Amino acid sequence: MPFGARLRRLAAALETPGLVVLGSGALALARAPDYRAFVVAAAAAAPAALANNRFSADAVAISRADVLRDLPDLPADNALPRWLEEVAGLVVADLRRRPRLGLDLDSPVDVALAGAGLPAVAAGSPVPARLAAIRSVLTNRRAELTVAGRTSAATLSLLERRAACRIRALVEERGLRAASRLAQAAGDGTAWAADLPGNRPGSRPGDVPRGRPGDPPGAPRPPASVLGLLLDRDGPGALGRILARLGDAAVVDSRVLLAHRLGPDEAAWPPVEDRFASDLLLADRVTDPWLRALTMAAVGAPIPVLLGGHTLVGPGMRLVIGSAQ
Repeated sequence: MPFGARLRRLAAALETPGLVVLGSGALALARAPDYRAFVVAAAAAAPAALANNRFSADAVAISRADVLRDLPDLPADNALPRWLEEVAGLVVADLRRRPRLGLDLDSPVDVALAGAGLPAVAAGSPVPARLAAIRSVLTNRRAELTVAGRTSAATLSLLERRAACRIRALVEERGLRAASRLAQAAGDGTAWAADLPGNRPGSRPGDVPRGRPGDPPGAPRPPASVLGLLLDRDGPGALGRILARLGDAAVVDSRVLLAHRLGPDEAAWPPVEDRFASDLLLADRVTDPWLRALTMAAVGAPIPVLLGGHTLVGPGMRLVIGSAQ
């Protein structure tokens, strides 16, 4: 069942007007005042919402849960603030100036970054050693770190201020999960028409029509990645060679590469067990041939490479940098 449908059902069963929606790995570093802010927002009398980040949310407080009766079948929670603002007409505030609220545990690597270490099932993972090597690069004025994926201007600014090394960034597919057309108002302020694939009964969550040459700016298009195009040409086994040509270490958002290859719907991706094993650089546990080859290339690269999701190349970089100083 899509996230939007589950949230509609939950909101309809509530006995209180407000609610707080949390992703399973959200707010891992939150403090008591942060939690209090969401509770206060959910209890407000005026119709409004509060998100940890309005552009891609993992935590959202909503004071009027009845507006959710019209919520479409959003594929995930990330786009909820956009729908609340653009379609439902609520005032949406956010707390993105509190960087600790951006850390979402999407992967075992994120758990390690948060300080909890790796689970016993990850024994033998080279991630701790690779993380230490990347931290050494961060302190080396003559080195260069490549960051590829859904990183942000805020993360790049942080790297420029606090990393001694040079930074090369491939910023790709920001909004991969938060830019659902189902969450956006059309030009006249109404929801997008029902003839979009994501609105059709029986369509897969996250479906979008493919853009065509000559379409206007903002027209839907499939995910695309410059790094992914190179791997299309040379194969996933070329990852290490390509990254070594670009810098002395690399952190890569592999979900962008999966979306480039297979589309935005995670149901078409390798299973989550494969993705997590790949993040842990345990290639022998990855069953998908393409992802296994990509992981083997990262393990065998002549430079330290880490694979992960949005948190690794985004909010998690603050923890890597902090430990490097």
